[in-house]
Amino acid sequence: MKENVLLDKSKLFALRIIKLYKFLVEQRCERILSKQILRSGTSVGANVKEAAFAQSKADFQAKIFIAQKECAETEYWLELLYESDYINKTEFDSIYRDCQELMKILVSSTKTLQGKNSKE
Repeated sequence: MKENVLLDKSKLFALRIIKLYKFLVEQRCERILSKQILRSGTSVGANVKEAAFAQSKADFQAKIFIAQKECAETEYWLELLYESDYINKTEFDSIYRDCQELMKILVSSTKTLQGKNSKE
């Protein structure tokens, strides 16, 4: 099967988010923000996976746009976790960098999709 960088990176990111969730619940006794980031952070990869099996170009585009929105939401939760001292700078920088890398790929994908749509 052809390698899909976005799919691979979004799955690895979801696994990091799951580990962050476990850490927040077990070590920081945080249950509200951790649920939010678990939902949005794993949703990125789920939508990318769904896009891979889209029924149409429009379905594919919709899933990629949703993945981008979920990635943006995840950035927000990471910022809140850092600014509220639930995670330290090292932890934040590492996972936030991964989130931003995913966002760049998603933005590039959506721009490409928008360009193709304007030509049709």
